[in-house]
Amino acid sequence: MIVRRGPPSVFDSFNYATEGIVHVLRTQRNMRIHVFAAVVVLVAAVVLGVSRLELIVLLLAIGFVLIAEMVNTAVEGAVDVSTTSFDPNAKLAKDIAAGSVLIATLTAVAVGYLVFSAKIADPSTRLLDRLSNAPASLTLIALVLTTIVVIASKALTGSGTPLRGGLPSGHAGIAFAGWMAITLLIDGGSERFFASTVALILALLVAQTRIESGVHSTLEVAYGGLLGSLVTLVVFQVLA
Repeated sequence: MIVRRGPPSVFDSFNYATEGIVHVLRTQRNMRIHVFAAVVVLVAAVVLGVSRLELIVLLLAIGFVLIAEMVNTAVEGAVDVSTTSFDPNAKLAKDIAAGSVLIATLTAVAVGYLVFSAKIADPSTRLLDRLSNAPASLTLIALVLTTIVVIASKALTGSGTPLRGGLPSGHAGIAFAGWMAITLLIDGGSERFFASTVALILALLVAQTRIESGVHSTLEVAYGGLLGSLVTLVVFQVLA
């Protein structure tokens, strides 16, 4: 006897949708990164007191990125099921879906920059002006000191080599030390914020390459970035 089932109820549809979101979060690293970034952005929006309209724009940008990532995951799953061998069209479909995520992410970054630049520039300038009245030679001192601390940390933990692997990541440490130095050295509110943002993006890209290449874990890279930033900040505070 065949039992006919009717269309799913509203509750069932909601449950299926929730299962889809949970699945993407469990299986897709990029989705977890996007969600973490969204939480950071929303917390920053509350702390900085963005306007209602700015918050709406941020929410739309966040939703745009998350939806694009989920559609990308769905396309990849459908393509994998439909073909068992290499197909140029299947690869093209995946590439196009991934491109949509890239466009959404770049749009969200631009929106975030436009919303937060005015909020952060003036208050941060007053704070950083007290730290930035220092010669550029302090940057070299900070970078050298960061390198020494990184090598000493690896020696103490007995992990990796000075230039590869181990705790912490030396590349991340130097990259974030450079970001902090640029932030403290450049004068002017909007110019400083723009230069600091570009330097931070470059530092994050360096950190990502160390993780993607399998040389360092996320913890090692995070520790290296934090170490480089703090050492540079301390150098500027003490010697400025």
